[in-house]
Amino acid sequence: MPSPTFKPALILHGGAGGIHRSTLPPSLYAAYHASLLSYLRSTDELLKQGATALDAAVHAVSLMEDDELFNCGRGSVFTTAGTIEMEASVMVTSVHPEHIQEEQPGGIKRGAGVMGVKNVRHPIQLARESLLRTGYDVDGIPNSDGGNMHSQTVGPFVEELARDWGLEFMPDEWFWTQRRWDEHLRGLRGEKEAITMSQGTVGCVCLDQWGGLAVATSTGGLTNKTPGRIGDTPTLGAGFWAEAFDSDYQVATEAGMAYRPCDFGNRSREASPTTTAAAASRWYLAEAQSLFGDCLPSFLRDAPPPAYYTARPVPPSSSYSAEKQPAVRTRRKAIAMSGTGNGDSFLRTAAVRSAAAMLRFSAPSSSPMSLAEAVTAVAGPGGELQRSAGRRWGKTGEGMGGIIGIEAEAEQDIAHSSTAGAGPRCRRGKVVFDFNCGGMWRAWKEEDENGEEIERVMVFRDEY
Repeated sequence: MPSPTFKPALILHGGAGGIHRSTLPPSLYAAYHASLLSYLRSTDELLKQGATALDAAVHAVSLMEDDELFNCGRGSVFTTAGTIEMEASVMVTSVHPEHIQEEQPGGIKRGAGVMGVKNVRHPIQLARESLLRTGYDVDGIPNSDGGNMHSQTVGPFVEELARDWGLEFMPDEWFWTQRRWDEHLRGLRGEKEAITMSQGTVGCVCLDQWGGLAVATSTGGLTNKTPGRIGDTPTLGAGFWAEAFDSDYQVATEAGMAYRPCDFGNRSREASPTTTAAAASRWYLAEAQSLFGDCLPSFLRDAPPPAYYTARPVPPSSSYSAEKQPAVRTRRKAIAMSGTGNGDSFLRTAAVRSAAAMLRFSAPSSSPMSLAEAVTAVAGPGGELQRSAGRRWGKTGEGMGGIIGIEAEAEQDIAHSSTAGAGPRCRRGKVVFDFNCGGMWRAWKEEDENGEEIERVMVFRDEY
């Protein structure tokens, strides 16, 4: 295991929706606050002891699945038929790609979602096993771990896998709670307030010491959903996402020309003077050819491959030589997000993947400069989720929700000679969140101006 390069970070959410002070008595607030604070502390302790992000995130969500306060596991809501159908997912990535295979099990950009789960005590642990049990060893040779490379599995089949893998099962009555049953009955009678607190999907995003990021999300779904309904929680890009990418870089050549990729998708904030509109057009044409293929008109589809590199002369200098070329600076960014709220709206907008794409692929003049800005653009007031509800906003629960996430970044300087192979200089992970509705339960740690850690548990934008 390499030396630690990051200070661990984490954030949890316990649901978002039409949560208001008038419907949140002090006793219920205190119960939520105590649970989230307890789970925050125990997960933080695991990370500080060297746990991977995946193990820590699954630990946090497992605790919430056993807590009747939250809409997952034991506290799951009911379908119109009076049954419970749970969903869960995990996804992983890493700031350090060289550590992914050997040091971070499951560390490649893979996600796994399980749905239609009825009797597995911890659906999130089933999602974790689905991720790690690939059916192949590291050399691609089939082995006997009983897994597969599927991203989503459902119903009786995935529960049979859970039995084979030794996961814990509980009877139907163990998942039943009076509070959720009462919501179910009120919903059948058409009482709107039945959904006030039921959009309680839980999730956790963790950054570990080694630069690994993981997201874990679990839910019982929407109150009185149709049996068989699949939401955003087990769907990659809708309710969860994690990925890493190079955000910008610069290369100097021995011939005296400095080359920079026209990397508009990676949004360099240090663009050279030759990053022109023509270069941008070439990049967008290449992306269109890659993404849309035969859907393009023939004159675009058959256009020659664009030049991805533009050159600018290095200013004349008698001291310029191959031995004194400027260093190459690479920024590798990793992000992970979990959503909570009206799942159908998250599906329609591909919410968390949309936030990631805003950060990674948009042109510099129009894209967010941070994950926090991207999350606000999707899940903040007036954002994409809210706009997706149209005239139904505020009437049906559509569009309501929030997103939590962590952004981590590592820099690596590679000079032409003496510093080649130098280790990465890492930045502290950034915890982000936003929501567009009455409230979102969340717990995280932040540092004050003196570097001291502060524990935060909140539901509204201001203190309760």
